[in-house]
Amino acid sequence: MESVSEVGQPLVRPRDDELDLFGITHPGRVRASNQDQFLLCTVHPQVVVHGTSLTDTSVITLRGQRVATIMLVADGVGGSADGSEASRLATIAVTEYFASAMKCWHAAGSASEDEFTAALRESAIEAHRRVREQSAVQLDGRKMATTLSVGIVVWPWLYVVQVGDSRCYHYQDGNLRQVTRDQTLAQEMIDRGALTPERAHNSPLNHVLSSAIGADDAVPEISRVDVSLRGSITLVCSDGLTKHVSDEEIREACGRMSNSEQLCRELLDLALERGGSDNVTIVVGRALP
Repeated sequence: MESVSEVGQPLVRPRDDELDLFGITHPGRVRASNQDQFLLCTVHPQVVVHGTSLTDTSVITLRGQRVATIMLVADGVGGSADGSEASRLATIAVTEYFASAMKCWHAAGSASEDEFTAALRESAIEAHRRVREQSAVQLDGRKMATTLSVGIVVWPWLYVVQVGDSRCYHYQDGNLRQVTRDQTLAQEMIDRGALTPERAHNSPLNHVLSSAIGADDAVPEISRVDVSLRGSITLVCSDGLTKHVSDEEIREACGRMSNSEQLCRELLDLALERGGSDNVTIVVGRALP
């Protein structure tokens, strides 16, 4: 079924050359290593020709129309035995899961959408399983863990699967919305009314995860956002950004954005100017207006 705008006009899927995508990661000014990982990619059905009698294979469509765009950030937990390995394993596991589950893409936005969201949830559980197995083999049972926040655009929808406190934001018409919910002890106390958001910002519980890939508990949360409006921005980041840069400052930066690379570098520079106390990773995407 073709999507239709509020004024009754068909919505046109952005072409590949109309996507403005960029990602960047930096160790910050304090940490000796960078335990963050990011992935920015598009998913296409593909025909691989292994043999043919045709003399001109250019007549064969080798790559089909883009099915999805993936924006992933994984932040290795600094207190775990090997956060960088955990974030690497989680990134690979999620990518491999999506590559092997092509049929699920066609359920997105349809009556069988539960099949797609189940696949998103299972991709995070598979990452959790792989990190746990590797820690048992490689680290004699000592835990390694990572956050995981993945934005998947199956036009005209953005689906987000999240574990931990790496965030996904959506900006549209001057408004910034935090799509994800931080899985921290501080946020749980805010939800129960035991702590105000203002006090939570400076609380040590603000960085204690209640859920993480590879930890005792991994509870994936799934969200969906309409991104059919051209020029709306999706931003995925590790908490190395949000420790130093407020939501209001992110909103203002999105408002003066010229392109995804400029926005990423502006926000990174701001986090570094304010101390860069953690690894900083930012991924930004939009369909050009």
